[in-house]
Amino acid sequence: MLVFLMLFTLPFKGNASLATPNRQIKVLIVPGHDNEIWGSQYGNIKEANMNLALATNIYNILKEDKRFQVFITRDNNGYIKEFSDYFSSKELDIKNFKENAKKKIQIKINNGSFLEKENVKHNPVKENTSIVLYGINKWANENNIDAIIHIHFNDYPRKTKWTIGHYKGFAIYMPDKQFLNSKKSEKLAKNIYTELSRDYISSNYKKELNGLVPDQKLIAIGASNTLLANVGSVLVEYGYIYEKKFRTINSRKQAYKNMAILTANGIKNSFIP
Repeated sequence: MLVFLMLFTLPFKGNASLATPNRQIKVLIVPGHDNEIWGSQYGNIKEANMNLALATNIYNILKEDKRFQVFITRDNNGYIKEFSDYFSSKELDIKNFKENAKKKIQIKINNGSFLEKENVKHNPVKENTSIVLYGINKWANENNIDAIIHIHFNDYPRKTKWTIGHYKGFAIYMPDKQFLNSKKSEKLAKNIYTELSRDYISSNYKKELNGLVPDQKLIAIGASNTLLANVGSVLVEYGYIYEKKFRTINSRKQAYKNMAILTANGIKNSFIP
């Protein structure tokens, strides 16, 4: 699976994330990977480009709804300046944030208050990617983000990049129930799942069969309790990169458009009464 592996606390008021005349819901859209590490590939189709195309569609839909304040981490020119500046200027702080969180969770593992569970196997990340992902979590905590949506397309080892694989369907990864942000993330995941399942099948990979996959290791969804309770985070694998609907430009564009509408509906249903 080509997805990224993967504190302080603030009081969380039950309805703080609902839109009010004086408060917009803050959503961060994260197109997975980038131009240097592009993730999966089928033929000449790179996952990073697919992630960005779909993420931009979701971003544009939510931007039209004044109840939301929407952020995206990168565009066609690379990382948005606010984020690239943050990753570089706060690099040491991000590393400390990561290491402190890991130490705290290890203490809980050692004293039995946190139970480690088997996860879907993920590829390890390089140090610079780790800085980006933990940096996103730190930035989200500091900016009172309500929801983070990580956009990905799935894959598994194949003979060549032109080989069509056996698995298909979408899956939504969410934090294990022991994590601070699990409750809010689960609600977000279920609402997006409900919408996507109107038009698409969930993954037939045996470890993703129910479509909603709890995970402890993905940095994106709060590994080591690096996301606060009020920050819901999910990672959506919208399908396997070699699936028929992604093989041509026109079919991909149609899939992006439809998936974006359904995802945006799921996000809205998570926050709007």
